[in-house]
Amino acid sequence: MATANETIAYGVVSSLLSMPLFIFIILIFKNIAYGLGSDLEKGIIQTYFSYPLKRWGILTAKFLSALGVALLLFLGLQISGLYILAPDIILPQLGTVFLTYAASLSYPLLIAGIMFLLTLKLRRGGITLVVGIVLYFAMNMVSGIATIFAIFTESPLPLQIIAAISPSLVLQQYYAGSLGDFWAPAFSEVLLYTGVSYVIVALVFALGYIYFSRRLNL
Repeated sequence: MATANETIAYGVVSSLLSMPLFIFIILIFKNIAYGLGSDLEKGIIQTYFSYPLKRWGILTAKFLSALGVALLLFLGLQISGLYILAPDIILPQLGTVFLTYAASLSYPLLIAGIMFLLTLKLRRGGITLVVGIVLYFAMNMVSGIATIFAIFTESPLPLQIIAAISPSLVLQQYYAGSLGDFWAPAFSEVLLYTGVSYVIVALVFALGYIYFSRRLNL
């Protein structure tokens, strides 16, 4: 189980994470939906294709501007703020800090990948943005229902399924232990669920890359 210092570090990171994470999520959703969607809708991508550039290179450049820069700024500001506010807590528990961010960002990145696929298919940014926001808030509702079901049945299976795409759930249970003894995940399970979630994210983005490079017709 988690030590007291790890639990404190997790609590500090979580308290500073909630609102900035929501703002970051809206920003990257908008960048993907309208940045890529408007280029497809207006035919700007066709201009890029006329240059002697690989399609995957064009897409990578779009992602670096839409997602990469925002992610680096978000993590840089967050970790700097934590260091200023609580260096004695954060510095000895950097592993907990990075794991908390990794688990918290996994599901938003999965939604971003789904939005990416929808944008390529629909070539519209507005609808894709609405879908992304709905999926983000739907997870809270689904997690709540799964938690109630798990408590009544004393079975962690529904939560374990959700944790495969949203590992922040298993991380919360590891540090807070709010669901009793019927689900007490070990640290290795937290790493496993987090790794599985990022494999799923990578597969979704890989599908988008393949479709963009080989099957996207303009």
